[in-house]
Parts: sequence; C-alpha cells; structure tokens
Amino acid sequence: MILKVFQRRRFCGLAVVAMMALPMLGAGSASAQVTAFKQAVAEAASRDSDIAAFYRGTGFAPIWTGTDADDQARRKALMAALETASLHGLPEARYDRAGLMQRMRTARTTRDLGFLEVEISAVFLQYARDIQTGVVVPSRIDADIVRQVPYRDRKSTLLTLARHDDPGAFVAGLVPATREYRALLKQKLQMQHLLASGGWGPKVRANSLKPGAEGAEVVALRNRLIAMGYMPRNAKAVYDADMEKAVQVFQTRHGLEPDGVAGESTIREINVEPQARLRAIIVALERERWLNRDRGDRHILVNLADFHARIIDHGHETFRTRSVIGKNVASQRSPEFSDVMEHMVVNPSWFVPRSIATKEYLPALQRNPNAVRHLVITDARGRVVNRGAVDFTRYSTRNFPFDMRQPPSKSNALGLVKFMFPNKYNIYLHDTPAKNLFSRETRAYSHGCIRLADPFDFAYALLARQEADPEGYFQRVLKSGVETKVELQRPVPVHLIYRTAITDEKGRIEYRRDVYGRDAKIWQALSDAGVVLGDVQG
Repeated sequence: MILKVFQRRRFCGLAVVAMMALPMLGAGSASAQVTAFKQAVAEAASRDSDIAAFYRGTGFAPIWTGTDADDQARRKALMAALETASLHGLPEARYDRAGLMQRMRTARTTRDLGFLEVEISAVFLQYARDIQTGVVVPSRIDADIVRQVPYRDRKSTLLTLARHDDPGAFVAGLVPATREYRALLKQKLQMQHLLASGGWGPKVRANSLKPGAEGAEVVALRNRLIAMGYMPRNAKAVYDADMEKAVQVFQTRHGLEPDGVAGESTIREINVEPQARLRAIIVALERERWLNRDRGDRHILVNLADFHARIIDHGHETFRTRSVIGKNVASQRSPEFSDVMEHMVVNPSWFVPRSIATKEYLPALQRNPNAVRHLVITDARGRVVNRGAVDFTRYSTRNFPFDMRQPPSKSNALGLVKFMFPNKYNIYLHDTPAKNLFSRETRAYSHGCIRLADPFDFAYALLARQEADPEGYFQRVLKSGVETKVELQRPVPVHLIYRTAITDEKGRIEYRRDVYGRDAKIWQALSDAGVVLGDVQG
C-alpha cells in the first residue's frame, strides 16, 4: 500500500505543502520514519554549526515541515517575506523561493523532508541576516568602512521563531523599524514607478542658466523640475522668479548652495538619471540595515557625504552645523563607525600624528631646522628638543624619534575645543582656525577628523543637560587659557555615516554626491550579490 503523506494547501495565495497525518502504521514503521527524518536533519545540519546546535536542542524535531498549525504558519510567513524580498533591495534569487516551493511539492519520503527542513531553516537565516543587518559585509567593500554591524545570533533567531506565538509577526518584525528605513522604502517604490512611466524626460544641454534666460534649454530645465516635483505644471519658457525658487529648493535638497542659479554643478545634478538615484536609495537601505541598532535617544550624527554634523534628540534634529571631512586621498578619508563621546577638551594641544610629522613637517625641518616654529618638538621622555643641536637630515619617516605638539592658542590646528569619543582611528570632532572652508560647497580638506563650523554652539548644546548656564560655564573655562578636560555626565553616542540618499523629517528624499566613491563600490557588490533595480535594469 502506497502511503499518501502530503497534500497541497494554500495560504494567502502562496502554495505550500503540509504533511498529513500518517495512516495507521505499525509501531516499527512509524518509528523508522521518525528515525529516518531525524537522521536526515542531523546529516543536512552538520554543514552549519548554528543550525546543527539548534536541532540538537530540539531533538531534531521539525519547525517547518510538521503537520501542526505552527509549522504551517512559519512556512506561510517565510514564503510571504521571500515574495517581497526584492522590494527591500535584497537579492531575491539568493533565496530561490520558487525552487524551494517546488521541492516542497515534490518531496516524497521522510528523508526528503529532513533535508527540506534544514534547507528552509538555512534560507530563513539567510533572509533574516540580509533584512536585519545587510547583504554585504562593509569592511570587504572599502577599508574605511569600519562599522561594526550588529549581527544577530543565528541559533537564537531560530529558537525565537520556534517559540514565537505569532510567526508572521516575528518574521515581519525582522525588517528595520527606523523612520528612515520606512521613508527610503517608500521612495524606492515611487522611483520604480517613475521609471516605469518614463523617467524625468530629456536632459538639460546647457552648461549654465541664469534668471532671465529663455529658450529651449530653459524649457528642458522647466520640464525636469516639473517631473521631479519642484514646480507645478506650466508652459513658461523663461527663467522667471518661480523657476529660480524651484532651483533653490532643488539645490537645498541636493547639498548645493541655494543661489537660484542653475550653474554647472546644479545642472550636473539635475541631469542625473533616475536609475542612478534608485541605486543610491537601494544602497542607503543597505547602509540603514548596517546601523540597525539602538542609536541612543540623544546621539550625534555626522553624514560625511552631507558635510554636516547634527544632534538628534528622540528622533528629531535639535542642532546642526556644517563640517569639513577628510580629503579624498588614501589614509585621509574619514572612516565610518560608531562610538561614544565621553568628554571635550577646551584649549586643546594638538599632538601631531606621526604620519603628518614625518611626511609633511620633517622635510621642512630638513631644509630649515627653524621651520614650523609653532610646534614644540620633544623627545621620547617629553623633553623639549634644541632644534639647533639636531641634524634632521639623519632621519626618515621610519626612524624619526621625536614627537610634535602645538600648544593651546587661537591658531591651534584644533581650534579652541575638541570633542572626544576615544577610538583606535584617532578620529574626533573639533574647532578649526580655517573658517573659510565652511563656505565651500564640497568640504573635504582635513586629515580625517571632522571640523565643525560652530563648535562653541555645539559645546553649549552638549553641556545644556548638565550645566544651568552652559555658555557661561564654557566661556569661563575657555578664558582661562588652560587646557581643560570637561567630562560629559551622560556620554553621547556618535555615528559617522555616509549617505548619498537621505530623507528629511517629512520623508522627502534628498541626494548628495558620492565624494569618496564608496556608494559606487557598494552598489557593485550588491549587484554582484544579485540585487537588481526592479523592473528597470541599469
């Protein structure tokens, strides 16, 4: 007699397979089938230590291929999640949903079921990791993306799913719950719809357009602004006040100086095609998954691509200042990571990094021992070196034995205050005497640290939670002229991020230029992993 073990069922339009109760069998037959199933599970799971540990803990019992309602609910939840994986910018083919369902339909023996059980667990864990903490490993993309991704424990994830009263809610809850993730997801869907309907139309061929201009290229500019949502529909062929205002809004949302003139950089950004913007959104979704953690009710957010530092309180921006980031050259690009700000130093000394001392200042000293007089040179014991008694030509970048320090002053490279979140990369936020750099549109000029345009106001905002008169307190310490460490009674998390696609508090999309080229690398890695733009390729 052939045993009918399976039947097909449908849940929300998704075909799944559920085991039926076995017909009356002898004890030996039923026991043999259970044994065969467990042996198959153990054999298949042996290739993955986390999955093997999970099933050993459950006695190799099924959580997907059983006949009870819980197993059916788990299958339903997973299949629904995999069906929408591409909406999140995930590599849908990686999970092979169609193939998995086919194997569910064609499984015929308990041994088949055992292997299928483990395969479903592996697919679930892959999806869970991808949706929670990203498809690619950041450090493999770029050496300066040193972010520690908060990967979840795989065995615990399986165990929690197995014990959860509502598998559908658990699987749905794997999706990042941040406002930014939801807003980016909405913008992704809108951009895909836009592409399906034809995009933004012809590019603007002019190099520059100013208020008062007329002609075909003004019409092209008008049409692009209308298609992007910066102007209402109209038939004007002149660069009038309405167009000037629309250009200013566009410039603000693209990190450009809002002067209302469609200059070279503005037209370059206007001509970026929607496929490129969609790629930026998908990369931003991936980056948001890398930072899928508690960021702190109050935290400092530095978007390197945006050239701004912000204080965020309970999800709302409460302070913003322009910033200067590292130069776009090797060893000087600002890294991406998170840490905790513990204190600030008022009237700081600048201890010159060895790379700067040997590569920039040593050659000057070799030409003239009295060069860089603003720096104090000390030996390994901290004693001031008599420059006249030293032959600097004897030393190289490898054997230079001295340290250099710039004492506190208004001309100090760190300005009058620095903000410390001690880290192995020696990166911090600080003041600077080079105030002219903050007026520039692209601000990548430092050796890696983050310079702030309004460091005093930044300090006041941080001290407001522990001082009745934060400005008065700070100014008293400053006027002493003495290098002073000021502890933050409540340390503040700091997140150095890099986003070329961001949303404002109203969910509107903004874009920034890929100054370090990192997002291009991430998109390539995502594409290699199987991520696609959706219905539109490119």
